[in-house]
Amino acid sequence: MKFVDEVSITVKAGDGGNGCMSFRREKFIPKGGPDGGDGGDGGSIYLEADSNLNTLVDYRYTRRFNAQRGENGRGSDCTGAKGEDMVLKVPVGTTVVDAGTQEIIGDLTKEGQRLLVAQGGFHGLGNTRFKSSVNRAPRQTSQGSLGEQRDLKLEMKVLADVGLLGLPNAGKSTLIRAVSAAKPKVADYPFTTMVPNLGVVDVGRLRSFVIADIPGVIEGAAEGAGLGTRFLKHLSRTRLLLHLVDMAPMDQSDPVEAVETIVHELGKFSPALTLRERWLVLNKCDQLLEDEQQAILDDVVERLEWEGPIFVISAADRQGTDELAKAVMNWLEERQQRIADDEDYAAEVAALDQQVEDEARAHLQLLDDRRALRKQGLLKDAADDDFDDEDDDDEDGAEIIYVR
Repeated sequence: MKFVDEVSITVKAGDGGNGCMSFRREKFIPKGGPDGGDGGDGGSIYLEADSNLNTLVDYRYTRRFNAQRGENGRGSDCTGAKGEDMVLKVPVGTTVVDAGTQEIIGDLTKEGQRLLVAQGGFHGLGNTRFKSSVNRAPRQTSQGSLGEQRDLKLEMKVLADVGLLGLPNAGKSTLIRAVSAAKPKVADYPFTTMVPNLGVVDVGRLRSFVIADIPGVIEGAAEGAGLGTRFLKHLSRTRLLLHLVDMAPMDQSDPVEAVETIVHELGKFSPALTLRERWLVLNKCDQLLEDEQQAILDDVVERLEWEGPIFVISAADRQGTDELAKAVMNWLEERQQRIADDEDYAAEVAALDQQVEDEARAHLQLLDDRRALRKQGLLKDAADDDFDDEDDDDEDGAEIIYVR
């Protein structure tokens, strides 16, 4: 199944049916009076969150949706049938944006949550409605109002408790395979992960959390280099970031520089995202001797002045992965309990979440505007060559399999 996390669609609610002008005509009743019925209301369009969907691919090629129109009124006081509402299913975690005003219409974050995106037109009135003591035979009717039409942008962000962050080939996919049932592609070259992968980490009875592996971030990602910010946005809704660092890179690069590169890109994408709880995870310790591991650990802590949690693991050998998973689960439970008990902390967390969301949206909108200018030939520079064109209909696109 092709992974699509952003689409643009047009929705048009049904128009209201027109009112009918009619007069009762029966034998021996020459002046039966008005009996024109009202029209029916037009159908509205709703978006509904469905946990069985993992991608917006259904809206990749079908981009216009029209709800049913209300029927016109008829004689004998018959009201027209109401247009049937249209319900469009989207994945949980979909943000709905008005493409014209960039206003966020709603955020579908819970299973079964429904959002009205286009209101159906109101029915027209038949001439029966206009009769009175001084207007015994009205010839007035009203037309049904037009249904609402909107251009929408749907953006899906995966809902995960923990996000994996790191340079390409840091071992993120190997880690998610080690701690969950997810089986993303693993190979000894960079960018083996082309789309996000989700895995459920089972720590014990009724204790589990969702972990997300996104494609590796490289220098310049905030400007669109590599896979750009197309997947960085998926980190905005995580509660904890696990920053994976290769302890023994094949190119002999500096682990500290690798950490600083990622933090720099995060800051350019969303400064508030750098304030999110982040743990350092030094991976591939199996390739080093114990004294070498300790030397690298001490160097990283000293040069980064790191004061947060730090773990040394080998995802390939599953060394230290169970301890890491249990620590994450404990932190998530303690965080949830603190939010419930401490109103000030809960407000602080909510404010940070909103700030991250706003900054991520502003950055993505800026890139969208530049992309639009580039397509029109109004903007051309070296940085634009790195932009990925999300409208390309590549039939050989990457596939995604979510494990829940």
